[in-house]
Amino acid sequence: MAKENNKIIINEEEITTVLAKDIGFSGTLKFKTSLMIKGDFNGEIKSEGKLVIGPDANVKATITAKEIISYGKTEGNITALQNVILAASAKQTGDIITPNLVMEGGSLFNGKAIMGENTKANPSAQNNPNSQQNHQNQQNNNKQNFQHKN
Repeated sequence: MAKENNKIIINEEEITTVLAKDIGFSGTLKFKTSLMIKGDFNGEIKSEGKLVIGPDANVKATITAKEIISYGKTEGNITALQNVILAASAKQTGDIITPNLVMEGGSLFNGKAIMGENTKANPSAQNNPNSQQNHQNQQNNNKQNFQHKN
């Protein structure tokens, strides 16, 4: 990403598919390589590749991808197998699960971040409410066990 006269310039040569600024889309998006959203999207995104959210994009979705780079506005939980990058212009509302989170100065993030090696092994379990409840129950049990031993 480069800036020229305070305008964000994104190299689109690495991106195989682009949903243009004038496209509004609702539903489920599934792709294997890379996708950039420049317009509005509402629904669910599942990918084995890279998702780029453009600076003028408005995305309301549950997102699972290998890598997510956001320059725009996103509402919903995000799971990335490798990393999430929130550029200075990004606004994220919702939880992020990833082994690596990069936030540029100026980006806004309202949610919970879950990071670490465990997120690489089984990110889908982190999105499952039952798994999250089981994780919380195990943490509570560990705290109780620790307290009883003292």
